[in-house]
Amino acid sequence: MRHAVHAVTGFEKVAPFTLRVRFEDGTAQVVDFRPVLAGEVFGPLADARVFDQVRLDEESRTLVWPNGADFDPATLHDWHEEGPRMAALAKSWTPVRR
Repeated sequence: MRHAVHAVTGFEKVAPFTLRVRFEDGTAQVVDFRPVLAGEVFGPLADARVFDQVRLDEESRTLVWPNGADFDPATLHDWHEEGPRMAALAKSWTPVRR
C-alpha cells in the first residue's frame, strides 16, 4: 500500500472553522474541521480564537496550531475520503473540559 506524499502550499479561511487548503499538485480542498474538533489535541481548536491561529509550517508543509495540533497533508488532500473517517473516530475521543 502506497501513501501519497503531499505538501500544503497555502490556505485561506472561507467560513468559521473552514479553510480552503492549496497543495503542491495545484489542487485545493475546502475543509470543514468542525466534525473533528474533539479530544485532547483537536478539541481546543473548537475555540475560534485558537482555531484562527492556524499557520503553514514551512518545514512540515502542513497546517499547524500553537497547541501542537496538525494534520497530515495527505489527509487534508484527500479530505473528501478521510474527513468522514476522522469524524467517526472523533466521536470516540474524550471531550475537552473547559
